Amino acid sequence: MKSASQNISPLYTQETDGQVIDLPQSHRKILVSEQEYFNLKWEVGYWKSLHKRAKEREEQLKQEVLEKEGKIRDLTKRLFGKSSEKNTSGKNESRSKPSKPPRPRGQQLGSKGHGNTPRPNIREKYEVIDLPAEKRLCPICGKAYAPNGAEDSAIFEVEVAAHKRILKRKCYKQNCSCEGVPRFITAPPAPKVIPRGPYGISIWEGVLLNKFVYSQPTSRLLNYYKELGLPISQGTITGGLQKLMPLFRPVYDALYNHQMTEEMFHNDESGWKVFEALEGKVGNRWWLWVSRSVSVVFFQIAPGRGADVPVAHLKNIQRDKIIVVCDRYCAYKSLAKQLDFIILAFCWAHVRRDFLDAACKYPKLEEWAFMWTDMIGKLYHINNKRCQGYDKKLPIQWQSEDFKKYHDKLIDKMNDMVQKRDEFLDQDFSDLDLLQTVKQKILISLKTHWEGLSVFLKFPKVPMDNNSGERSIRNPVTGRKNYYGSGSIWSSELAAMMFSIFQTMALWNLNCNHWLRLYLTECANNNGKAPDLSPFLPWKMDEDRLHKLSKPLDTS
Repeated sequence: MKSASQNISPLYTQETDGQVIDLPQSHRKILVSEQEYFNLKWEVGYWKSLHKRAKEREEQLKQEVLEKEGKIRDLTKRLFGKSSEKNTSGKNESRSKPSKPPRPRGQQLGSKGHGNTPRPNIREKYEVIDLPAEKRLCPICGKAYAPNGAEDSAIFEVEVAAHKRILKRKCYKQNCSCEGVPRFITAPPAPKVIPRGPYGISIWEGVLLNKFVYSQPTSRLLNYYKELGLPISQGTITGGLQKLMPLFRPVYDALYNHQMTEEMFHNDESGWKVFEALEGKVGNRWWLWVSRSVSVVFFQIAPGRGADVPVAHLKNIQRDKIIVVCDRYCAYKSLAKQLDFIILAFCWAHVRRDFLDAACKYPKLEEWAFMWTDMIGKLYHINNKRCQGYDKKLPIQWQSEDFKKYHDKLIDKMNDMVQKRDEFLDQDFSDLDLLQTVKQKILISLKTHWEGLSVFLKFPKVPMDNNSGERSIRNPVTGRKNYYGSGSIWSSELAAMMFSIFQTMALWNLNCNHWLRLYLTECANNNGKAPDLSPFLPWKMDEDRLHKLSKPLDTS
């Protein structure tokens, strides 16, 4: 078959006024057959369609590469990056203005120091250091030096020693002829927190504090006790903790009952491991839930992460309306739908994190993302100024002029955010690239949750973020990393109890060691049973007892 080029008759010239001239390329004609013309036209359409598909595929691959590069940057930052959210990318920290060199860490040269750290609650033990007798004599005449006071210096020490208490119970025999009285009497046994157990209060105090306050595995403490000459088996400690659990149940229940009378909560949750099979549950992934109110921090460990956990916790609220500060997790939204007395206040720190993550994943979005984080930062600043002049006893319309000034300014800033958000979302998104899709997703989420993000505007006592809840759960999460969770369901319940008790005592600025020693002592004096709780619940203590329990335990 001949090709089309062999049948082409070029007409490159034209005769005008008897002269033959060359035609420009745009006017030259090529003669082909009709069949060849249709073949060429078909081939043009075919190759155009292939080219279009190739361009579309190339654009799609570019978007996939951009998205995967963003994921790589995000995962790299999560794995190797700093925990701070200030440095979102390693490329440009200064953005528009040149930044000053970073200040070196620690005490700055030439700055005034804070002086010696005050320690008013530490016990003092006096020791005298003297010269030998021969050194106190004049080396020439041999006459003794006269005393001239003393120079004071201090050294801080911590002495820990294991010891065995040998208790000799005095026995007495009847020395009279009276009838109806016992012939022999013996002094009562020493009170024990676990009857017939060989270990005293200090041992169990150390175990509980070490694990649930200092986030250390029990085996590490037992190794330390062994170095002190007191080896204890892990099984003995496990069995003892199981016996101690009923002593703390009444305190745990009292914390819950008191929390149900309060009106604002910070809720959060995190993963937890429970290494005991539960019928109907696959795997050992459980969840640690925290609900922090003004005076109580309450933990519970549940097998699931669904809304049924916070619903069961908050269903006994004794108020008409409460506010729950939380993140945007769907379980909390379901909670508000099931319990209509709940107002959700969403966390602005999580919204800010959306923009920072976008800037980290896609450097081209840095300028746009930082514009939004700057606006959020201004909201925080204005709200802090507003709250400084807030009187909790007065409604907003009766607040001071200083409060109203910042309140109006805060409303204007939030309206500006709404305007910028809606201007973007009102655009035509029929042909979106990846970066535009990322922007759209973040701003749609911002619009969806705007009502919950605006709660702090109407209720100034409500913080803009859920940092209080996240701080409360930090200590248990540290423990989870160190001892991997709980070995059984009962130990997970004990963990929730002790986290709740110790975090609540810390919330009231009480010394956990001091509180625990007094509580276990009362349990021992009560034959290993829980005592009257009134002296041990912070909201029932008077100022003198609160002050006393805020100090270190005096063991002298």
